[in-house]
Amino acid sequence: MSDTEPKFRAATADDVEAIVALVESAYRGDASRAGWTTEADLLDGRRTGADDVMAQITRPQSRILLAEVDGRLVACAHVAVEDGAGYFGMFSVKPTLQGGGLGKRVLAEAERIVREEYGQRLMRMTVIDVREELIAWYERRGYRRTGVKKPFPYGDERFGLPRRDDLRFEVLEKPL
Repeated sequence: MSDTEPKFRAATADDVEAIVALVESAYRGDASRAGWTTEADLLDGRRTGADDVMAQITRPQSRILLAEVDGRLVACAHVAVEDGAGYFGMFSVKPTLQGGGLGKRVLAEAERIVREEYGQRLMRMTVIDVREELIAWYERRGYRRTGVKKPFPYGDERFGLPRRDDLRFEVLEKPL
């Protein structure tokens, strides 16, 4: 990444293909192993698809936040209002740029959007509960484990093909 701060913008339909490619590169397959957010040991199959991305772009109080450096997509995240709080998901940073502070800036911008534009005072997300290193990263940024667990959607290939039978989501929260 250059020393230039990322420029943020909301995704449009023209960005769908690039978003899917970025998300897949950050979570699935050997390319994802260049970063630390890979789920390649937990899941095969897709992480998202054009249908999911387009649905998030077009629904009310929802956007895919893009971070670009020198005109290139380097990170994204989904921010929305769900169940009376902000929601943060589909967080992806180009694997070769992970660990350099870009993710912190994207998370901060997502929190700003939820707080200032959507008027929410709480951010929620779900993380696969065996991802201890990732959960610790969020905890260092003020998120707390709620203890609320949600089942992993086994059998729904839109969420990937599990390589283990003990996956669950845990809800993390942060007051904004």
